Amino acid sequence: MTLPTTTLAYIPSPPQGVWDLGPFPLRAYALCIIAGIVVAVWWGNRRWVARGGQPGEVLDVAIWAVPFGLIGGRIYHLITDWKTYFGDVPGGKDPIDAIKIWDGGLGIWGAVIFGALGAWIGARSRGIRLPAFGDAIAPPILLAQAIGRLGNYFNQELYGRSTDLPWGLKIYDRVDDNGYRDPGLISGVSNGHVVDIVHPTFLYELLWNLLIVVLLVVVDRRYRIGHGRLFALYVAGYCLGRFGVELLRDDHASLIAGVRVNVFTSAFFFVCALIYFFLATKGREQGLSIYHPDRAAELEQQGFVGYIDDRYDDYPDDTELDDTETEPDEAESDDTEPDEAQPDEAEPDDTEPDDTEPEAEADAEADIAEPSPDTPDASDTPDDSDTSRS
Repeated sequence: MTLPTTTLAYIPSPPQGVWDLGPFPLRAYALCIIAGIVVAVWWGNRRWVARGGQPGEVLDVAIWAVPFGLIGGRIYHLITDWKTYFGDVPGGKDPIDAIKIWDGGLGIWGAVIFGALGAWIGARSRGIRLPAFGDAIAPPILLAQAIGRLGNYFNQELYGRSTDLPWGLKIYDRVDDNGYRDPGLISGVSNGHVVDIVHPTFLYELLWNLLIVVLLVVVDRRYRIGHGRLFALYVAGYCLGRFGVELLRDDHASLIAGVRVNVFTSAFFFVCALIYFFLATKGREQGLSIYHPDRAAELEQQGFVGYIDDRYDDYPDDTELDDTETEPDEAESDDTEPDEAQPDEAEPDDTEPDDTEPEAEADAEADIAEPSPDTPDASDTPDDSDTSRS
């Protein structure tokens, strides 16, 4: 008896990752990296302005951080995979290929370390404190990393071990113009032959990065994290996911005691990030404290106040503001309140004349008929509403 077979709908790999537009090759990997950078700068600028920063400063810092990050990422890749370029490895590359960054091969840890160095240089030139800047761009950076992982998909690289899971990734043979066939050819085109079904570890990392981006945004809005602690959470969250991804990969990599180098690197940075998170200053920078003193003073003279969060004790609450505003009114009412003793002094003499003195009575009647100028008019006498006003 023959059992029916079921064909699983595995994820296909792209047939190619490079398209020739005349003499110019259009590389999917490069496009994904550029798209990630653009999104990170755009979103990072919005977050930086919302935290009290000035528009355009993220781009100013990115001009330094991006080149440093690309160079650092390439250096880390060459250090951890030097045998591919300078050793005797089957399917290895020539030493000259070490500078061909467009063919793929960027180590995230080198990109972060060197990128941070470039960001520090750019931030110092603008009077910006790096920890505050890192908090603003942490989610955008991780989103850029997620977008960049799509480049690995087009390059048919950074995949995991063989699997029969329904979301397994098909790896095809690729053939270049010279007829050379290899799944790892960046400029080759698929011939349709499936070499293996593997874990799409690039997709695992992409989805994990998106999850951490959402968590970072939610935590930042809820707890107002600052002083570099949100950036530390980004590093810790990414390392946790990368640690798991590395355990699923079995492509060529440098090993220490039989364990991939990136596993140790992920664990090391994870611990460092957690230590910083718990030891750093709590809360978020207020006012213009995201800048160094000279830059803060310059912006203050221009009328900028920076970030203000009334949930902190550094700023007066509503009760204090109300008390301050009501003091002038109370003082004004005290100045205008009439003296209660004045009406008694100003009131006309109501003493009845003595019946035994007719001349005095006649004089009094004459006074009533024709009041003298010295006698105050009734309209000048304050009424009860005036004497009771406070």
